[in-house]
Amino acid sequence: MTRKASIERKTKETEITATVNLDGTGAYDVSTGIGFLDHMLEQLARHSLIDITLKAKGDLHIDFHHTTEDSGIAIGQAFAKALGDKAGIARYADVHLPMDETMTRVAVDVSGRPYLIWDVTFTRPKIGEMDTELFREWFQAFAQNAGITLHVANLYGENNHHIAETCFKGLARALRLAVSLDPRQAGRVPSTKGTLNG
Repeated sequence: MTRKASIERKTKETEITATVNLDGTGAYDVSTGIGFLDHMLEQLARHSLIDITLKAKGDLHIDFHHTTEDSGIAIGQAFAKALGDKAGIARYADVHLPMDETMTRVAVDVSGRPYLIWDVTFTRPKIGEMDTELFREWFQAFAQNAGITLHVANLYGENNHHIAETCFKGLARALRLAVSLDPRQAGRVPSTKGTLNG
């Protein structure tokens, strides 16, 4: 079974192609035109061991909002498509991700029921050229379109770069565990309902 999928998304604001391979090696080829977002998505791929290819052209002359949000949408849709009926997955995972002075907790339920809890505060309006308020927009778009319940809480930290990076690396490590195939499930969908499609 190949757990791989591609998505093409074209609007008046962005043109995006995204491919994910849930059983990859963490390879990535990411280009959004937003340097810091590229860096975060590369971290997401590397630490989840999910291969991610993403090519995005957006209206960056306006701001980075549409490209950031639509990148989350496209990766989320490809993720959901690659998961299929979710048979055999571990489903739940959580991680505490440290980075120097910073600690962030991320918990996921690959449930088919999208929900985001975002308890993260930044003390600067930008990291590089990227608005820090856009990180929540990316996580919201991803959770909604991937069909996952996602809780992200920065427990403490001072450096805004570290705070953002622990959110993405924490998501990566939690996804790596949650989508892993559990041999004890023997191919069953991990739900007493028999479905994880909402």
